[in-house]
Amino acid sequence: MHEFSEPIVNIVRAALFKRAATEQGGLLSGQDPTVVNTADPIRLWIIQVGVIVMTTQILALGLRKIRQPKVIAEVIGGILLGPTAFGRIPGFQEHIFPKESISYLSLVANIGLCLFLFLVGLEIDAQVIKRNAKLSFTVALAGMSLPFGLGAALSVPLYHQFIDPSIKFTNFMLFTGVAYSITAFPVLCRILTELKLLDTTVGIVVLSAGVGNDIIGWTLLALSVALVNGGAGVEALYILLVCVGWTLVLLFPIKYVMRWLAIKTGSIQNGPTMFFMTVTILLLFGSAFFTDIIGVHAIFGAFLAGIIVPREGGLAIALTEKLEDMVSIIFLPLYFTLSGLSTDLGLLNNGITWGYTVAICALAYSGKFGGCTIAARWSGFSWRESSTIGSLMSCKGLVELIVLNVGLSAGILSQRVFSMFVLEALLLTFMTTPAVVLLYPPEKRKRVTAMGVPFDNIADVDKPTRPALLEGTSSEGPNKPPGFLKTRFTVVLDQLEHVPGMMALTQLLQPPPSQLTRENARDDITDVHVEALRLIELSDRTSAVMKSSVWDTLIHTDPLLSIFRTFGELNGMAVSTSLAVVSFDDLASSVSEIAGRTSSQLVLMPWLPPYQDRDAFPTTPAVEPGSKTNPFDNLFRSANAESPYTASALHSQFVRGVFSQSKTDVALFVGLNNSGEATKISTGATGTGGRYHLFLPFFGGPDDRLALEFVVQLCAHPKVTATVARVVRVDPAEMDLRHMSIDKPPLAHVKDDGDANARENMLTVTSTAFPDTQYGYQTTQTRLQSETADYILWQRYSAPSSDAASFDSATSDALSRIEWQDVHSANPLRSAVEITKGLEASTAQRRSRLLLIAGRSRRLAAENHHVELKGLLEEYGSVPSEVKKTVGDVASAFISTKSEASVIVLQAANVSTD
Repeated sequence: MHEFSEPIVNIVRAALFKRAATEQGGLLSGQDPTVVNTADPIRLWIIQVGVIVMTTQILALGLRKIRQPKVIAEVIGGILLGPTAFGRIPGFQEHIFPKESISYLSLVANIGLCLFLFLVGLEIDAQVIKRNAKLSFTVALAGMSLPFGLGAALSVPLYHQFIDPSIKFTNFMLFTGVAYSITAFPVLCRILTELKLLDTTVGIVVLSAGVGNDIIGWTLLALSVALVNGGAGVEALYILLVCVGWTLVLLFPIKYVMRWLAIKTGSIQNGPTMFFMTVTILLLFGSAFFTDIIGVHAIFGAFLAGIIVPREGGLAIALTEKLEDMVSIIFLPLYFTLSGLSTDLGLLNNGITWGYTVAICALAYSGKFGGCTIAARWSGFSWRESSTIGSLMSCKGLVELIVLNVGLSAGILSQRVFSMFVLEALLLTFMTTPAVVLLYPPEKRKRVTAMGVPFDNIADVDKPTRPALLEGTSSEGPNKPPGFLKTRFTVVLDQLEHVPGMMALTQLLQPPPSQLTRENARDDITDVHVEALRLIELSDRTSAVMKSSVWDTLIHTDPLLSIFRTFGELNGMAVSTSLAVVSFDDLASSVSEIAGRTSSQLVLMPWLPPYQDRDAFPTTPAVEPGSKTNPFDNLFRSANAESPYTASALHSQFVRGVFSQSKTDVALFVGLNNSGEATKISTGATGTGGRYHLFLPFFGGPDDRLALEFVVQLCAHPKVTATVARVVRVDPAEMDLRHMSIDKPPLAHVKDDGDANARENMLTVTSTAFPDTQYGYQTTQTRLQSETADYILWQRYSAPSSDAASFDSATSDALSRIEWQDVHSANPLRSAVEITKGLEASTAQRRSRLLLIAGRSRRLAAENHHVELKGLLEEYGSVPSEVKKTVGDVASAFISTKSEASVIVLQAANVSTD
C-alpha cells in the first residue's frame, strides 16, 4: 500500500505545484537583454542597429552643415563605436558588440553591401562614357595608372615593415594598388550634384571618368580576390576566366532578356511591377551567389546585376527608389560599423607608423591629383579646371573602404595597416569638397550648352549682372522708356499643385494680338519668352543623385515641364526649360543664378499659404509675432503631422530666400483658392469669360512702382481692367482736406529721433535666416528721392495727356482700362481693404475675377503699417507669422480678410547691392 501511495502523492504534488515554463529571458524576469542568444539574436541585433543608426545620423546632421557627404559620418561613427573610442569604455564592447554577435551583424551587413553594389551598378550609365570618351579617357587612364604605380612602390616598405611574411607580396601589392587607384563614384556623384557641377565641363569629364574608373576598379578587385582565393596560378586563371564568362552572359543574353521582360510587364512605362522586381532581386542574389562560389567576392556579382538593368523610361531610378532607404539607413551603417570595429587608431602609436600613414595619404593624393591634373591639362583644360578635376578624382569614400575590408577579411591586410588606410580614405574624402570650392569658385565655372559635346561653353556667374537688354528697365531706372513691357520671364515650378497658378499668371502676360502685329514692333518687346525652371530638391537618397546625373534626359521627360511646354504651345509662347537638382539651402540661389543667365526680367513664383481650410482659419495667431519656430523643423526639414503650417512654412523660407538673393524683379503668386479654383482661373472656367479685374493700392516705394508698371502691362490684354488707388495717410484733424490738390509731390517728413513712431519707422527688422529688411533705414534724401519717383510714375500713367505721344497704342489702350483713384485716409490699410470688399461685389456682378496686386514694400516703404495691421488682424483673424514675413503687410491684410481673390506680390530688383 505504501508503494502505491507514494507515487500518487508525487503526482498530486506535481499537479498542485507545477514547475514554471522554461525561462524565456524576458526583461521583467531580470535577464540582461544584451546577452547573446544564438537561438534568437534579434534582441541584441535591434540594440546594435539602434546605437549605430543614431550615432551616424547625429554625426551626419553636423557634417551636413559643412557640406560633407554622409559617408564621412558613417565612417567616423563606425570608428567611434569601435576600439578607438567607445570600445575603451568598460563593458561597452562586451554588452553592445560582443564577439559572439559579430557573425549575425556581418551577415546582415553583407546582404546590405550586395544591395548597395547593385545600386552602384544602377547608377553607372555606359552612355555617359560613350558621349565623353574622347576627353575622359585620358583622365581615367592617368587616374588609374599613376596611383597604381605609386601604391605598388609604397607596398614594398609597407610589406617588410607591417605584413606577415606568410602573405604573398604580390597579393598585398595588388590590393594596395587597387586601393590607391580606385575612385568612389557614388560619393563623387553626390559631391558634383551638391556643388552644382554636373552641367559644367569639369563635372561631365569627372563623371564619365569616374564611371570608367569604377568599372576598372571593381574588375581589378575581382582579379585580386581571384588571385588570393586561387592559390596556384592555374586555378586563379580558371577563376578569372569563369568570372569573365559569367560577365559576358550577363551583359548580352540576360541583359536583353531583362529588357524584353521590362517591356512585356510594362515596367518601362509605368515603373517596375512586382513580377519584374521579383526577377530582379533573384538575379541580384543569384549573380552574387555565383561569383562568390567561384572564388570572387559576392559584391562583384551584385554590381554586374545592377549594370544590366534597362535604363529606358527611368526604370533604374524607379528601382533605386524602392531599395535605397533601407540600404542607406540600416545596411550601410552596419557595414561601416563593422569596419570601425576593425579600425583601431590607437595602433598608430609610434613615429614609424605615423610616418608611413603620412606617406600613404600624401602619395594617394598626389598620385590621383597629379595624374588627373596633368591628363586634363594635356587635353586642353585650363590649370584651374585641371586641378579641380584632379581634386574630384581624389575622392575615395566608401569604395576604398569596401576594398580594404575585402583585403582585411582575406587576411592580406593587418589591423594596423587597415587602420592606416582607413584614415587615408577618410582624409581624402573630407578634403574633396573644400578643395573644389577653393579651386573652382562659381564665377570661374563654364557651363555646357544643351548641345553637349563638343563643349560649347558659356561663362557662369555667381552674382548675375543685369544684362544690357535690361539697362534702365527697372522701376528704379530713370531712363526706362514709357510703356516698356517685360518680355523675358522665369517661371519657377517645384510642385504639381503650383502649376495652375503659374499658368494663370503667365497667360495674362501674353501680349494681345494687336500688339503682336504692329509694323514698328521690336522683336525683344513683342515676343514673350518664358524660361520654365523645374526645381528638384536634392535629398540624401541615391535616386535624387541619379536624377541630377541624367538632367539632360530628365529635362525632356519631367511631367511638370511637359505640361508647361504644352501650355506655352497652346498660347503661342516661346517656352524653354531648365532643370536644377540642388539641396534645399541652394534652391533660392539657383533661381537667382538661372534668372541672371537667361537675362530674365521678372521671376514668377508660386506659393500656397500655410493653411488648408480657410473657413477654419484661426482667430488667434498660429504663431505669435516674434516667437521662434521649432528649431527641429528646420534641422530635420520634416513636416509636423499635427500642424498644417509646417510644410508651407518651409516653402516660405525658400520664397524669402529668392526675394533676398534675386537681382531680378520678382512676382509671387499667392493662390488663396484651392487647386481646383486655381485651375478655373487658368482656364477661365468660372463663368467669367476669362475677364479679370486688378486692384492695386499704391502706397509708394520701389516695390509699389514695379507693381504699378506690372498692372499697366497686364491691362494691355483686352480682357483685363484695373483699379489703382493712390492711398495717402493723413492725420484725422486734416480729413476735411481730403480733396486737396496733389499737383506736386508731398514733401518727405522725417520726425525727430526722439519720436517713438519715427524710431519704429527707421527700425530694421531682420530675419534670422535672410537679410531682407521690412522697413529699412531711411534718410531725408532717400525718402525724398523715393517719393519723387512715386510722383513722377503716378503722373506719367494717371495723367498721360502731356505724355501721350510717347506711349504706343497698346500702352494707351491699357491706360484707358485703368480707373485711377486718390484716397486720403487716417487708416490707409483699412481703406484698401474696404475698397477690396467693394470690388469683390462689383466684379462678381460683372462676371469677372478679382486679382489683388501689392508691393512687398520691404525697402524704402512709404508707410509703416505695423500698428494698423495689428488692428486688422485682431478684427478679421490673424495669419501665421510666415505669411507676414513672406508677403509683407499689405498682402497680409488682404489675406486676413479671407478674400476669394488671389494676390500677386511684387518686389523690385535691388540692383544697388552686390
